[in-house]
Amino acid sequence: MLDHQHKVFKILTANQISSLGLNRFPADDYQVGNDIAEPDAILVRSHNMLGTVIPGSIKAIGRAGAGTNNIPVQDMNTRGIPVFNTPGANANAVKELVLASMLLAARNLVPALQFTENLQGDNAALSKQAEDGKKHFSGIELPGRTLGVIGLGEIGRLVANAAIKLGMKVIGYDPKITVESAWSLSAEVKKAHSMEDLLRRSEFISVHIPLLASTRHLIDDKTIKLMKHNVILLNFSRSAIVDEEAVLAGIAASKIKAYVSDFPSQRLQHQKGVITLPHLGASTLEAEENCAVMVVDQLMDYLQNGNITHTVNFPDIQMERESPYRVAVANANVPNILGQISTSMAKAGLNIHNMINKSRGEMAYTLVDVDSPVPQHVVDEIAGITGVLMARYLPFPK
Repeated sequence: MLDHQHKVFKILTANQISSLGLNRFPADDYQVGNDIAEPDAILVRSHNMLGTVIPGSIKAIGRAGAGTNNIPVQDMNTRGIPVFNTPGANANAVKELVLASMLLAARNLVPALQFTENLQGDNAALSKQAEDGKKHFSGIELPGRTLGVIGLGEIGRLVANAAIKLGMKVIGYDPKITVESAWSLSAEVKKAHSMEDLLRRSEFISVHIPLLASTRHLIDDKTIKLMKHNVILLNFSRSAIVDEEAVLAGIAASKIKAYVSDFPSQRLQHQKGVITLPHLGASTLEAEENCAVMVVDQLMDYLQNGNITHTVNFPDIQMERESPYRVAVANANVPNILGQISTSMAKAGLNIHNMINKSRGEMAYTLVDVDSPVPQHVVDEIAGITGVLMARYLPFPK
């Protein structure tokens, strides 16, 4: 019987993953490496999986980071494979980089550094040139200035709260803010009535929203015209949220004093008023460790128990084990799947101890605990139901 077998899960690493995370896999139960055949799951960071063949053995993909643009999520949907990510694990790293970038732009540090690097002569000559030239790099201080934060997810909230502590005035806009997010936001952060309201009132604007069809080029000619003159614009979300041509036109018209982006491009290179960084948002030791630990824990709980936390394509669903015999089913969100699952189990004389079902868009997911071992033919029958994408038997090992 399956419940007497010791299952060793195989994990393929498509990138270098922090050992702090990988060491959480119990050695007796998991085989982990970058050349694993027929893996049960893939762990990935930035490796581009688009257009690659995903093995038929795969049950899950774990992304040690928030964005999943490098993973064929839609293809995984058709196979009933959850794609895990780690929202919030790198939030502090991004927050600190946003704050550093605000100071870079406010104090004109990048052109000042470039000026100093090009000075020539002895110490006396350098000192005179520095004194004569420093007036060109006079900046502004942050206290009392208004920061507008577009998007109040994990990173946006941290940025807003930190800016309040620096003495800034902060206004935020997020029409989809959750109750949990609202509770963790400083009471001093003011709510903007609309994005247009935020743009008109802010001296600094920081964007923290996902790239969707509705947010592509959210910052464009029209929105830039609403901004104050000499605004400092920061983009640490995704490059396509900001229309680069519109930003350069805004700089030329003195609408934008500085644009700081974590996404370099040929169009932005060597442009006055532009600071681009090499996608440093999550590039800290702590963020890499946090992401690795979080995604490894998520994968283990899914592979062993079928529980789901933080995916981009499945509903979050957790059910405490009250029985050693569990079946997990992923299916298209269509009627009568649950009834057919129950019928298959009833025909085999299986008593359902506990069941939970949730849906998310076109995807539905069910966990069923039963009071006795589940024969393989029952799992196969459930897997063959029209609309079922995946069925797995998850008994406790003996």
